Amino acid sequence: MDRRSFLIALSAAAAAPALAYAQETPSEDMILRRLDAAPARRMRGEERVTVQEFKRRPELRRAAPSIDIQSINFAFGSADIPRSEYGKVRQIARAMEQLLRRRRGARFLIEGHTDAVGSAYANQILSERRAESLKWVLVRAYGIPQRVLETVGYGEQYLLVPTEREEWRNRRVTLRRIDEFVR
Repeated sequence: MDRRSFLIALSAAAAAPALAYAQETPSEDMILRRLDAAPARRMRGEERVTVQEFKRRPELRRAAPSIDIQSINFAFGSADIPRSEYGKVRQIARAMEQLLRRRRGARFLIEGHTDAVGSAYANQILSERRAESLKWVLVRAYGIPQRVLETVGYGEQYLLVPTEREEWRNRRVTLRRIDEFVR
């Protein structure tokens, strides 16, 4: 095998796990366990913040139970969730339903994210639309109460993979359970 063939085979092997991961959807049980976990920080009643303040404070967001959902395949530049992706959303909805039965006051923040291609302004708008898109699928298709869902877009602000190129892993939503942080 010559060097060029070896490098092509090596890059294909390295890409294979990433491609497999792109299709992997966290199970309902995994989503439930991650969102039902104890927060990394306990907040006393007088320390709790408004939802708007929570959205602006990365240290609080990092302390909240969360899970990144990279398996909803947002097309480049799109916030639409195709019907073919609703099975993945159903996993999220079922986990939320269980949490809402266990924790009557549960509330969730849906964060939208983008990759770094395009302007910061366009990515900000797109990330907000992605979060809203997931919220409305959860509400309309699966009956999750609108009152328990908050949304925010962070654009390209919190990249998982720091790159200026198109990167599917950055086009994601993050779910956080925020009821122990907000008033």
